[in-house]
Parts: sequence; structure tokens; C-alpha cells
Amino acid sequence: MVEKQIDEQWIECIVLSVKEIKCGSVEIVIHDSQIKHIDRLEKRRFSLKSQQSEQ
Repeated sequence: MVEKQIDEQWIECIVLSVKEIKCGSVEIVIHDSQIKHIDRLEKRRFSLKSQQSEQ
């Protein structure tokens, strides 16, 4: 098996994406054994109690 080097910039981007997210997912897309892009999906939830009590 040939070991590939991962660019330090990609590692930094992955770590930052994981650190900044509270709830959600980070997806790393790989093509031809190379990282092509990183998608971050963050979920935000809002309480309905505050909206209902205002009405």
C-alpha cells in the first residue's frame, strides 16, 4: 500500500471545521485518493416555547 501525504492546509481546515461546529456533520470528499473538498453541515435548533408564549 502506498502511503499518501495529506497537505497541512487540509488538516488545518478539517480540524477547524470540527472545532467550530456544535451540532451537524463534516464530510470529506475524496477522489483519486486526494481530498477534493470539505462540506460542513451545521444544524441550528430553536425553541418553540418562546414563540408560543408571545402569541
